[in-house]
Amino acid sequence: MSSIFAPVSTPAASIHELSLLVIGICAAIFTVVGGLLAYTIVRFRRRDADPHEPPQVYGSYPIELAWTVVPLMIVFVLILATTRTIGQLQKTTAPPHALQVTVVGHQWWWEFRYPSLGITTANELHVPVSTSTNPRPTFLTLESDDVVHSFWVPRLAGKTDVIPNWVNHMWIEPWETGTYLGQCAEFCGVQHAHMLIRVVVQSAADFDRWAAAQEQPAAVDPRVEAGRRLFLSTACVNCHTIDGTPAQGTFGPDLTHLMSRHTLGAGTVTNTAANLYQWVRDPQQIKPGCRMPAMQLSDDEVNEIVAYLLTLK
Repeated sequence: MSSIFAPVSTPAASIHELSLLVIGICAAIFTVVGGLLAYTIVRFRRRDADPHEPPQVYGSYPIELAWTVVPLMIVFVLILATTRTIGQLQKTTAPPHALQVTVVGHQWWWEFRYPSLGITTANELHVPVSTSTNPRPTFLTLESDDVVHSFWVPRLAGKTDVIPNWVNHMWIEPWETGTYLGQCAEFCGVQHAHMLIRVVVQSAADFDRWAAAQEQPAAVDPRVEAGRRLFLSTACVNCHTIDGTPAQGTFGPDLTHLMSRHTLGAGTVTNTAANLYQWVRDPQQIKPGCRMPAMQLSDDEVNEIVAYLLTLK
């Protein structure tokens, strides 16, 4: 479920409280206006027995004053509440123990860099849970590699635009473990709908284990050496990085621990051996318009490369 009405993070909770205030005020306005309209329709409806036109009121200072002052007061209250929420979210500074992550939007996938850990991954953001005894918020630095994107995980925080040549910031502080889904919220091209976000909130111990595994270089399995050599001899190395190998491309996602992720193509399909085979053979069949071309490999070559990629856990 991706809903602002089920917050599990401090920024999302603040937005949720503001939304309830706005909905409450709008509901009250609807009730008053609808009630007056219904009363007017019933009270002043035309009656066959009375052919006369009802008295016409062409001006009333009390009524005009009411419909001017009351809306102004409502708008003023909404401005104050919104300003307070925005100030609370934007003026929060990162404590020394906060996790820092750089988010880079690409057409059409997300890159996540952990500067202090030396980790780079894609599409799945792993963060530790924040507790009362061990508060640990995550502060995100948002950058774009191409066009305007927007980072939005409704249960964790409001959306923030990711703009080329401009750095934006946001933060999350989830207090429940689990996987939370998000979406690019700014139309960014033909595969905008398949630019999903998965935020995996883990306990402190689980996050530390995940980070330690991600810091390791790619696994070396002699049983798939043929696939490894084939991968390193094709154009794959120009776009992808695999730590511990000559592949140091930055155009596509880092594949060092590809099989630790749950999806391929930024949430387009689940990360299974069958889907990985189809992805390597012709990614355009799965995600039309994506930047990865079909490499025109034979069936045997695809099988060898996939066998190698399956060892990258």
